[in-house]
Amino acid sequence: MTGQARPNGSPVIIDNEDRFREECAVFAIFGHPEAANLTYLGLYALQHRGQESAGICSSDGETVHTRKAMGLVNEVFGEAELRELKGHMAIGHTRYSTAGDAGALNAQPFYVECNKGALAVAHNGNLTNGHALRQEIEASGSIFQATSDTEVIPHLMARSREPDLRHALRESLLRLEGAYSLALLGRDRIIVARDQRGFRPLAYGKMQHEGRDVHVFASETCAFDLIGARYVGEVKPGEMIIVSDEGVIRQQFAPPLARSQCVFEHVYFSRPDSTVFDRSVQESREALGRCLARESPVAADYVVPVPDSGNAAAIGFSNESGIPFSNGLIRNHYVGRTFIEPKQSIRNFGVKLKLNPVRHIVDGKRVVLVDDSLVRGTTSRKIVGIMRDAGAREVHLRISCPPTIASCYYGVDTPDSNELIANRMSVEDIRQHTGADSLAYLSLKGLKRAVADTNGEFCYSCYTGKYPTNIVQVEQLVQDYRMKNESGDSFAWRSRQAE
Repeated sequence: MTGQARPNGSPVIIDNEDRFREECAVFAIFGHPEAANLTYLGLYALQHRGQESAGICSSDGETVHTRKAMGLVNEVFGEAELRELKGHMAIGHTRYSTAGDAGALNAQPFYVECNKGALAVAHNGNLTNGHALRQEIEASGSIFQATSDTEVIPHLMARSREPDLRHALRESLLRLEGAYSLALLGRDRIIVARDQRGFRPLAYGKMQHEGRDVHVFASETCAFDLIGARYVGEVKPGEMIIVSDEGVIRQQFAPPLARSQCVFEHVYFSRPDSTVFDRSVQESREALGRCLARESPVAADYVVPVPDSGNAAAIGFSNESGIPFSNGLIRNHYVGRTFIEPKQSIRNFGVKLKLNPVRHIVDGKRVVLVDDSLVRGTTSRKIVGIMRDAGAREVHLRISCPPTIASCYYGVDTPDSNELIANRMSVEDIRQHTGADSLAYLSLKGLKRAVADTNGEFCYSCYTGKYPTNIVQVEQLVQDYRMKNESGDSFAWRSRQAE
């Protein structure tokens, strides 16, 4: 809906352009008197993974305190709110952007008081059997407050006959299918867990406070850098880590299965300064660009990234090809959620608001435009158009991943496959649609080489249409998505698709 005309210059909601949505982020810390403040900073570093809502739950060992609301991290939490979040342990969550006021009900962490005591849950991923589990639980008389699949987890735990929080969680996890990286808070402990295939990342770090270890967990290691923690390693697939005053327990709640790490974390989602799946994201992205330059060379004057996510791949393309790198597109980082569109339509207004070409670099030049993905093709077409308006003699579009042909059901908000342009058009048809002089994607083989996947440990479902698990509720997910299109309400689809 970016740039869509509205009457009387009314505000227009920005739709994050034509690309996959960010996911969510989780953060947890144990053993620091300023746990809530450090969680706030950790979530601030992870803000790129979700901009709809933010939440923190903390505990002093006796009482659990919670605060969550719609908005960015710095909008939800100020000094007064953080002062109320007392205790030496905390978990936090940021959720990606959706529409609808009811989104507040889906803000995380979810906090409940049940027969297992106080319990807060934060989740990144998507439970492919979440709908079926919800129906089963509702049939027995339980009431859900939100539409998120995450809420089935505390329900399952409350129904467990296991008296201990850890064992109740293990029993519940064995019933889940799909992707999940979880952070849970009880009155006297935190527990983190990761699904058996390791779809979504979850990093473990440590820092010192008054000579004692402080244990930290986060979706990405950039959160550790901000608070001065050091990266220890991953939470392993199928692993649960319990941290309390009694110490740290690491155990496999189930044997790991064949790894299916989301490759899009390295292509687009994660910050380049993070280590994800034990590998530098910046290193992967520069390698993507180098492979792309070898596979699809072109004569040009400048390599120009589509900022910011295309920057690293463009550097790699430039280094490999010898074509000079140039910031020929400048991104406006101060564009908010809404803007006032002029009454008289301006061509490509929405894209121009975020991206503007540097005319003296582009004018009369042959440009290689490097982007991380091409989903629907509408934004790429507009960017090619503004480059030509700025005088570019040739525009060669290079995409640092293979064509996206299938939806994701493991925690990434993707369009229905019918809306993915690569699922409907050939590369030549897409080139004509975008108006580029040439178009090339990175091959699947090149992608695997760039992320050093020598043992088949990544998930490539969005590029192949082959899924590593049974998609239990795919029909329900597609039905929800189509209902969203018809009603204009994206909430139900997105809440199930990308918690």
